[in-house]
Amino acid sequence: MCHSGKQKMPLGEEKNGKCDGSIYVNNPHLDSMTDDILYHFNLGTSTHDLPKMFGDVKFVCVGGSPWRMKSFTEYIAKELGLVDPNAEYPNICAGTDRYAMYKVGPVLSVSHGMGIPSISIMLHELIKLLYHARCTDVTVVRIGTSGGIGLKPGTVVVTKQSVDSLFQPHLEQTILGKPVVRSTELDKELAEELLQCGKELGEFEIIIGNTMCTLDFYEGQARLDGAFCSYSEEDKQNYLAEAYAAGVRNIEMESSVFAAMCKLSNLRAAVVCVTLLDRQKGDQLTSSHEVLNNYQQRPQALVGHYIKKKLNISKKS
Repeated sequence: MCHSGKQKMPLGEEKNGKCDGSIYVNNPHLDSMTDDILYHFNLGTSTHDLPKMFGDVKFVCVGGSPWRMKSFTEYIAKELGLVDPNAEYPNICAGTDRYAMYKVGPVLSVSHGMGIPSISIMLHELIKLLYHARCTDVTVVRIGTSGGIGLKPGTVVVTKQSVDSLFQPHLEQTILGKPVVRSTELDKELAEELLQCGKELGEFEIIIGNTMCTLDFYEGQARLDGAFCSYSEEDKQNYLAEAYAAGVRNIEMESSVFAAMCKLSNLRAAVVCVTLLDRQKGDQLTSSHEVLNNYQQRPQALVGHYIKKKLNISKKS
């Protein structure tokens, strides 16, 4: 169902509802609930005026750490000139320690933790929040870090499509004991717009490529430095070479469910991750704190430039 007409669909029937930019949910049970408690946000439809709080949101930026998302909020506030750049931005989800949420103007910034389970929980509640707030024409971007394959560290990768560890562009989940396969296709036009923004900035290398989403950080990403490892250096290199041949340019742990859930919800979505190292050359980070901090600021600079363009705000001299 979506806000323009609140059409209903049979449970289990999924499609990307193009409801004039409205947020789409496929859950007929929501209509019968007197109160929808967004537990992990410490928000609810009867306790908070969600349309008043979030109805003007047009851009949502999500990332792993609470600190990074607060940093992004401070950065975008300064870039957009919306409020005093020295102002304090309260954590809207301060009543819980699961996620952090910040808002400035039409931009919402939310942390999602690490891995598919954590971001999945956050997205269920974020999508319902946007739905209850009657938001329209929302663009969601995940910013983060990743391990690169065959790329110079510091390269920013805009995801073409998220693939699994077998390089297939889908997410398989088990629901009621049965496998459900969902597409992980992302918005191609949005990816191209972000690529163009990166070229306009001219401050770092940027490419569009496939992103492999794994279920863990160590063995699932062919690392040799975990507590367990049953394969050789040669095995690792062969696997990474296969991934590269399949178009994979970076590896992280959230893009597949992010892409799948945004597509189901009629949300324009993109994944923008900077590579911290080339996994074909090593498994551990050896760059200095200063260099890594510079790398991590690149996705937010790119997204900030994109948002400014969309809001027709000229770059400050």
